[in-house]
Amino acid sequence: MMMLAGLALLLGGGEGLVRGGVALATRMRLPMAVVGAVVLGFGTSMPEMLTSLSAALAGAPGIAIGNVLGSNIANILLILGVAAVIAPIPAGAAGIEDRVWLAVATVLGIAVILVGLTVGRIEGTVLLAALAIYIWRALSRDAEVAPVPGIEGMRAARIALFLAGGLVTLIGGAWLLVEGATGIARSLGIGETVIGLTVVAVGTSLPELATSVIAARRGEAGLALGNVLGSNVFNILAILGLTAVIVPIPVPPGLSPVDLAVVAGSAALLLVALFLGRIGRGMGAVFVTLYAGYIGWLALSVA
Repeated sequence: MMMLAGLALLLGGGEGLVRGGVALATRMRLPMAVVGAVVLGFGTSMPEMLTSLSAALAGAPGIAIGNVLGSNIANILLILGVAAVIAPIPAGAAGIEDRVWLAVATVLGIAVILVGLTVGRIEGTVLLAALAIYIWRALSRDAEVAPVPGIEGMRAARIALFLAGGLVTLIGGAWLLVEGATGIARSLGIGETVIGLTVVAVGTSLPELATSVIAARRGEAGLALGNVLGSNVFNILAILGLTAVIVPIPVPPGLSPVDLAVVAGSAALLLVALFLGRIGRGMGAVFVTLYAGYIGWLALSVA
C-alpha cells in the first residue's frame, strides 16, 4: 500500500511540477527546445531525484543507484518506444548537441560507478560541473520561441502553486515509495538493486511516460524526444551527482555488469535510430520488446 500511495503521489506531483515549470518557461519566453530538454527534463526527473536521495539517506544504495540506471533504461526502451508506436519520431526533433550530451552523461555515469566501490563527493562534483555546462549550453541556444497551448496565460500565483504543490507532493511520494520498496525487498529476500531497477524506476518514470505519450498524441514529437533526452541527462548528472555530494553512495554488490551494459546499449540504440533518420513504429516496438526482455532477465536472475 505504501508503494502504491507513493507512486500515486509521484505521478500527481510530477504532473503539477511539469505544468508549473512549462508555464514558467512559457511566461519567460524560453525556446521549446529548452522547455523539452531542460524544463520538462528536470521537472519529470524530480521523482527520481527525491527517491534516490531518500534511498541514499535511508541506507538503501541499491535503490538509489538502481533507480537512476533503471529510469534511464525505461525512458528510452519503454517510454520512447511507446511514444514512437503512437507516432513516429523524426530525428530532427533532437539536435546534435542533445545527442552528444546523452552520450556524455551515459559514459560519465557508468565511469563513476566503475571507478571505485563508492560514488563519492569528488565524482558527484564532476557530474554537477557537467550539469552546469549542460544547462548553460541549453539556455544559450538561439531557437524559436513557441508558446505551449493552454498554459501561456497562466497567472504567476497559479504557477507558484503548481511548483510548490508538486514539489511537496513529490517529497511525500518519494518517502513512501522508498519505505515500501525497501520493506518488500527485505521481506521477500529480493535485492534492493533489482527493486530499484524495476518497480521504483518505472514508478518514478511515470511523469516522463505521461508527458511523452501526451506529446506524441498531440504531434509534438520534439517535446516527447526532448523530454526523454533531457531527463536521462538530468538523471545521471543531477540526481547521481547531487545525491553523491550530499551522501556518498556505496556501489551495491547486486549491480550486475549486464545492467550497465543495458544502460549503455539502450543509449547507443537510440543514437543509432536517430542517425538513421527517425524512430518509427517498428523501431518503437523493438524498443518495448527489448525492455520486456530485460525485465524478464531480471526476474529470472532473482528466481
